[in-house]
Amino acid sequence: MDLGELAERERSILALERRGFSGPGAKERAVREELGLAPVRYYQLLNALLDDPRALACDPVTVNRLRRIRESRRAER
Repeated sequence: MDLGELAERERSILALERRGFSGPGAKERAVREELGLAPVRYYQLLNALLDDPRALACDPVTVNRLRRIRESRRAER
């Protein structure tokens, strides 16, 4: 894999985050069915992606939105 390119799973995680989900549990179900990941592992990978400059270059709108959400949650603690 080229250092400047995200892996397929990383791109899939960002694509899932761009989607809207209706109802409780819909996103977790999609994570399990489409990516084959446990939700906890999914959020670990997502959190690491938010700090990856390649993810920012690949999808700046989604990454910046999620970074803002993460920062506001940290500030609430």
